[in-house]
Amino acid sequence: MKTYKEAFSQLNRAALIPFFVIGDPDFETSLEIVKTAIDSGADVLELGIPFSDPIADGPVIQKADIRAMKSGLKMAKALEFINKIKEYKDIPIGLLMYYNLVFQYGIEKFFIDCHKAGVNSVLVADLSIDDSDEISGAALSAGLDTVFMVTPNTKPDRMELIASKTTGFIYAVSVLGVTGSRNELSSHVEGLVAKIKSITDVPICVGFGISSPEHAVSVAKAGANGVIIGSKIVGFVEKNLNDKTQMKEDISVFLKSVKSALSDNIL
Repeated sequence: MKTYKEAFSQLNRAALIPFFVIGDPDFETSLEIVKTAIDSGADVLELGIPFSDPIADGPVIQKADIRAMKSGLKMAKALEFINKIKEYKDIPIGLLMYYNLVFQYGIEKFFIDCHKAGVNSVLVADLSIDDSDEISGAALSAGLDTVFMVTPNTKPDRMELIASKTTGFIYAVSVLGVTGSRNELSSHVEGLVAKIKSITDVPICVGFGISSPEHAVSVAKAGANGVIIGSKIVGFVEKNLNDKTQMKEDISVFLKSVKSALSDNIL
């Protein structure tokens, strides 16, 4: 199974990391669009498990969660989905989800089953670093990397704590607030990446609010190892619910444009 370390080390630019909600708008369409993203240049995938109260997410991803849940997506189907993606291509996959789903499934069993399916890491968005021991031991024991978030108002001592518990990559949240497309890239990005890099050599991937190739290049130039794009891409799903061909075309064109921009601005 390809690791984050291998993925990042093989690139001379920031990794392109699209985010999708598994099962949005339905299992088969979701599978098709994630495969389309891989074919369009995704280096790593960040996938969401749909949840009824995704407090870190804005309206675009909230609606994607609702669509996926209405389509009948459960944890077992999500793991089946990941397995099918790994059969298509060995690409690193991180899950972004919420603690109640892990707890209800059974913490140790959850991470064991995730590893079997081909998951590289799990980021639990509503779990504080102070409570990370709830999952870290089980994750590492099962062979998964740990990923935790740093925000623009995280203090240096907490950044160091987060870095010390991270084995995959640090998810740098570019804005104060929830996920969502934005016209302007946050002014916090450059300073935030610099602060994290000053205390650790753990890879850094930036997400929240990245909505254009220009944003992605700015994040890469700030020193990030990866660029995570979610709401902008999920918006193409919502926009084209009645035209799956156009849905895949829009996603492909956008990802190729971002990949091209990142490649033209190699690190």
